[in-house]
Amino acid sequence: MHVSHRAPRRGAARVTLLTEGTYPHSHGGVSVWCDQLVGGMPDIDFDIIAVTGTGREAVVWELPPHVAEPLTVPMWGPAPTGSPPRGRRERRLMAAYERFLTALLDPGAEDGFAPALYEMAHAARDGLLGPALRTDRALRVLTGVWNRPGLTVREARPSLHDAVTATGLLEHALRPLAARPPERGVAHAVSGGVAVLPGLAALELHGVPLLLTEHGVYLRERYLGYRTAPYRWPVKAVLLGFFRLLAEESYRRAALITPGNRYNRLWEEQGGADPDLIRTVYNGVDPAAFPPAGPEPQAPTLSWAGRVDPIKDLETLIRAFAQVRGTLPDATLRLFGGTPRGGEAYRERCEALAASLGHADAVTFEGRVDDIRDAYAAGNVVMLSSISEGFPFTLIEAMSCGRATVSTDVGGVREAVGDAGLVVPPRDPAAMAAAALELLADPPRRAAMGEAARLRVIEQFTLRQTIDTFRAIYLELAVRGTVRLADPWSGSLTDEAALGSVAG
Repeated sequence: MHVSHRAPRRGAARVTLLTEGTYPHSHGGVSVWCDQLVGGMPDIDFDIIAVTGTGREAVVWELPPHVAEPLTVPMWGPAPTGSPPRGRRERRLMAAYERFLTALLDPGAEDGFAPALYEMAHAARDGLLGPALRTDRALRVLTGVWNRPGLTVREARPSLHDAVTATGLLEHALRPLAARPPERGVAHAVSGGVAVLPGLAALELHGVPLLLTEHGVYLRERYLGYRTAPYRWPVKAVLLGFFRLLAEESYRRAALITPGNRYNRLWEEQGGADPDLIRTVYNGVDPAAFPPAGPEPQAPTLSWAGRVDPIKDLETLIRAFAQVRGTLPDATLRLFGGTPRGGEAYRERCEALAASLGHADAVTFEGRVDDIRDAYAAGNVVMLSSISEGFPFTLIEAMSCGRATVSTDVGGVREAVGDAGLVVPPRDPAAMAAAALELLADPPRRAAMGEAARLRVIEQFTLRQTIDTFRAIYLELAVRGTVRLADPWSGSLTDEAALGSVAG
């Protein structure tokens, strides 16, 4: 893929996208959204700090000329080189680390989280934090905090193995602090969590405004993921404490928060966000790019599109399909989408489930398609079975294509669908099957629902609305950040002068 090496343009605002596991190194909903933003704003210069897995991931999107070469931060690649600090610097860093860990585990010490985090950020930028966390002293600090009288986690009798595991996970999670943060413009984190770390550092060091967009609720997804993670409670307590306090710090420090749906707003307000600094901005699609899908298949068919991942809960969908096939023996379920690296075991589990239920012949995993519209056209009804979503692209794309949908009631799904689709509880195969059968049995209702769905997208969820909204936000925050950095004795800058300075 083409990666540009553009020089900043005089007079152009600058935005640094902060991503994790998405754009520009993978496909999927958030990556599509990022590509839409940068593609729709050729007048703005974009940089990217991308948190990746190993660092060997290829750029899979064609980056336009106004997007610079991405800076990648591998979380799970080889440990960065460097030596731990010595003497006074070591004592200072370990004292900050102790306050950091105490904040994660002691509700009465949470105010110490942010100062300790920023102290550790200084060490990370000097290449010292990672090496320090790989020392025996770091393990001793954690075990010392764990075993303080009065802490609940002490009752779980943390082991040395727990300390090694938790320290290693924290060292990986904190690696984005070592990335050089943006020094001007706007830092736009397109998710919560570790992607925000360079943005918080940029705000602390350079006054760069932080814009936070959450599609799904990062903290909620960590809670869901760690429920079945293969770690003992002391390890989970450390990591979930970190993600919770990081979310709260992100909400408090963001200049603006733009959730993709109103459901996320509840989490953000509970996490300490100022309600006046939250603006819901829905995802959008181009209705011309997703026209009506045309004739339905002759045999009753359910289709699904997305990445094969536990959060998409394909097991519930497969169980629901088994009940559908009990009524309609010629029904099929077609699943479109790639399997992320490391997710092969989940796909195999889903295939084994279909086989165990006696429907392996009717459930097909078809991989990624060149044109996602083909996935929506493949079904009489398009299904969404996720246990967590933001404002899902696959849903509004299918709606734009005029297909009736059955979706789980998570995130912004109900906001997207309105009365133009059926919404069922998550993890409820019987309810999902009943809704699918209801639509499969009623072609006129499916057609009317599909027409209503497309009209809803055209009226409320177009790509042009999304891009125009974010362009205005970028320009607003760019001016605000430049004025903040200006010498207070020199007078304020005009908007035009401020934007010129932002471009540098």
